[in-house]
Amino acid sequence: MFLTNTFLIPYMAIRLNDIDLKHSPSKPSQLGLLMTNGASFVGIAGGTVCLISTLWAIFGRSDIGFGGIADRWEFLERYVGSERLAHAFIWDICLYAIFQPWLIGDNLQNVKKNSEQMVRNLRFIPVVGLVAYLLSLDKENVL
Repeated sequence: MFLTNTFLIPYMAIRLNDIDLKHSPSKPSQLGLLMTNGASFVGIAGGTVCLISTLWAIFGRSDIGFGGIADRWEFLERYVGSERLAHAFIWDICLYAIFQPWLIGDNLQNVKKNSEQMVRNLRFIPVVGLVAYLLSLDKENVL
């Protein structure tokens, strides 16, 4: 979702740093405010795009001969087996599925208390856990 390896993993890794209150600014930076205030929008937009893409992959253009689910699955297997770019995306998905639970789990202090258990459980599901985390951020606790 939104080039996760490029943007969201480094952002979440930075959130792991302990805050040195003695040397930290009294108010968050403009970039920090933009990132935390925009988290809900990113979660909704990314989740919507992923849902629409999944539904399109399964049901899109089925009325004009693009085949059923079995035909689409066969095409996907052929495509992944022959395209180098597809291999890169598969590896990205696998790596992100490994890192997402760890990064979200180490950032649960930034989640609203009433949503913490839900995010803790959903963090193991790629994209769904990220959307839950972004929608549950406590903007008061995040610098």
